[in-house]
Parts: sequence; structure tokens; C-alpha cells
Amino acid sequence: MAETKNQQGFVFSGKKRSSTGQDGDDDFIVANKKSMLSTGLPSMWEDPAAALASARHEFGEHGGVNMSIEASATFTVMEPETMRRMFAGELGPDRDFFIYSRHFNPTVLNLGRQMAALEGTEAAYCTASGMSAISSVLLQLCSSGGHMVASRTLYGGTHALLTHFLPRACNITTTFVDINDHEMVKNAMVEGQTKVLYFESMSNPTLTVANIPELSRIAHDKGATVVVDNTFSPMVLSPARLGADVVVHSISKFISGGADIIAGAVCGPANLVNSMMDLQHGALMLLGPTMNAKVAFELSERIPHLGLRMKEHCHRAMFYATKIKNLGLNVIYPGLEDHPQHELLKSMANKEYGFGGLLCIDMETEEKANRLMNHLQNCTQFGFMAVSLGYYETLMSCSGSSTSSELNDKEQALAGISPGLVRISVGFVGTLAQKWSQFEKAFSRLQDSGLYKN
Repeated sequence: MAETKNQQGFVFSGKKRSSTGQDGDDDFIVANKKSMLSTGLPSMWEDPAAALASARHEFGEHGGVNMSIEASATFTVMEPETMRRMFAGELGPDRDFFIYSRHFNPTVLNLGRQMAALEGTEAAYCTASGMSAISSVLLQLCSSGGHMVASRTLYGGTHALLTHFLPRACNITTTFVDINDHEMVKNAMVEGQTKVLYFESMSNPTLTVANIPELSRIAHDKGATVVVDNTFSPMVLSPARLGADVVVHSISKFISGGADIIAGAVCGPANLVNSMMDLQHGALMLLGPTMNAKVAFELSERIPHLGLRMKEHCHRAMFYATKIKNLGLNVIYPGLEDHPQHELLKSMANKEYGFGGLLCIDMETEEKANRLMNHLQNCTQFGFMAVSLGYYETLMSCSGSSTSSELNDKEQALAGISPGLVRISVGFVGTLAQKWSQFEKAFSRLQDSGLYKN
């Protein structure tokens, strides 16, 4: 099969190479694709946008500026001996040898390299959902009888996984702590027994900001691995650059941006990601939360403008938080100077990306929360009552009765979740003047109803 070269001299070959390495262009292609898991980034990491721009760009099979989609579930070999060597671990994706797309798929691996660049980690692997990323990495790091320490304030699904599923199914227990009480965190960790410290960079839904460098130091002193969910703050925070070992994401949220894809990612050391893909012991390989290659292609096209989207989400969130506070409502937003971790976030955040795209309004009771959301959606079209976040439209939910409903009343109280806490994921459609007018009209209706008084 003929080969073509572009002006930079990259080889686009349709020829399947043999495992003997005798192909004339093999050395070039191997050098160009050294470590499929690696980002190929320079050692100096500046910020997420610079890292993404420095990551290797995949070209299409025929030289297209976009990579080709490798939709095959299984892959052929040119020699019978090659398959034995692949299953023995002698040949792998670092040399363009693929077995089966549950193991490695070229298109999904390309998205993994982008995610690793985004988070500044050695490697990343993308999964079918955020929960599959979380559960797989915790099962890889903890065996039966293992112990974890985790924040009291977590996404409801994660809390249920740690509270109910893992103890029942895997004999893995978790001690929950106030993540900002560092003495409590330290005392809960047992050296030699505690395998993982798990928390969210910005907590769901209370927007508590974790001191990632200090928590990482405490965990490492106890011999534990630090796993951080950074779903709420991509681009804004880079936990791995602040001391964390592993970063997990629900890509379904800000990174996707379209509320149309379910996906997740595990970002961390190459040895961990490779161990998770081990044919005998790998949690990702054996549990099988495989991302579809067509989904990976779509997501890879969205990541380049993630920085622009995050800046606008954050800009508008700051604008609304300030204006809503001036109306006399109880607003929670890390960008406001009266937020308990405002200065901490400023010290950790990547510059120019703001303070996050979510804010909360504490309406105190579920009735008031529901009435406000009803006016905002059905009377003035400010946003939608829906769970999830990171969409270009504004999404609102009362967390205690929705995304945090897996926590009982006592657990919600310990987590700081008020019954009337409205979580708002700020979108960027429409003009600021238009959208703010819609909010003011909805709030005025609420006041006129007599249900809310300053």
C-alpha cells in the first residue's frame, strides 16, 4: 500500500507492520508514537491551555487535520506469532499493536492523552462514565479489607458507593471527615491500613474548596494515595500539580459541555493507568467500562475550546453571584471575598480561569427553593430545572432532594447541605443583561408571592 508524506515529513502509512520490526518505517513511527499513554509534554508544565497546545496532535488516516475514528472492536495481525506476543505483554499500543477495544483503542487513547495534558499527569484513560472512573480507580488501589478516608461532602453517587456498595461487595470501608479539619483527616488515617484519601477539589454541592497541597502532604506522610475529583473545576484547578496522585473526572459535565455524552476519565501516573489495564488484574480491563471510539472522537473535538468556555462560565458565575448577593440572598460562591476558602482558591487556581462555573443560593427550605426554580424556568426562562452541570444553558436543582438524596438527613447536615440549597450551573447563552433581567423578574415574583422576605 502506498505511503504519503505531508510537508513536515510525517509518514501516513496504511501498511500493517509486522512484529519483527522489519518494516522500513517502523523506527520512525515507533519514535513518533512513543508511549501511547504518555502526553509527550515538555517537562515544564505552564497551565492547562499551554499543555493542551503542546500535546501531540493526531492527524487523520489520509492527512486530515482531525484524527480518524478507529471504530473497530478487534484488530488483525500480520503474523500468528504477533498475537501471542501481544497477550504476553511483549507488544502493545506503544508500538501500534492493538488487541481489542476494551483493552486499548487508538481513538480513545488520543482522548486520554488530551486529558493527561489537561491535568498535567503522565497518563490518562477514558471510561464510559464518571462513576466507572471513580469505582475502577478505587478498586485498583484498595483490596478486600482495605480502608479509605473521604470527605463528608461528595456527589451522592460517590457517597453511596463508599457507604453502601464497597463495604457490602468488597469489604472496603471508608471513614468520612470534614475535609477542612486537617487534624480530623490526619487522625482518621491509619498508616499501613488507609490506602486512599478521596475528596473533591470543589465539593458537590456546597462549593467547599479543599486545600490540595496540605491534604496531599498529610496523606503521603501516612502512605496513602490521594484521589481528587476535579469535575467541578477543570482548567481552574490542577490537583496533580498541587500534590494529588490521581485526578478523576465526569467528562459528561464541563469538558463535554453539551449535556449529550456520558463519559469519565482517570488521570495519573503511567504505572497506575497501565496496571488498571492489566489483562489479569486491571480494574478497567476486567470490569470493562469501555468508552466508544465515536464518543472519544466527539470529545476530542470539544477539549480545544474548553478553556474559552470555562472562562465564560466563571465570568458569568462571578457576575451573578455578586448581583444576587446584592439582592439580599444567601449566595455561596468561591469567587466572593466572604467565601471561607476564597484566598485558598486564589492561591491554588490557574490564572485567568476564574473561580468556577457553579454557585449556590441557600433558600433555607425546599419549598422556597422549588418556588424560586419554578419562577426561573417557567416564568422567565432564566434556566432549566435539571441535574448535571457544565451545559451552555443554566441548570438548577435542589441538591438535598436530587443529586445528594443518597445522603440521609444526618449525613446531609454533616455535609453542610441545607434543605433549600439551590445549585446553579451557570450557562453562557444570551446576553448578561438579558439573563440578569430574567433572574430579577423571577425573584420579584417570589417576593410578590409573600413566600420570601428579606
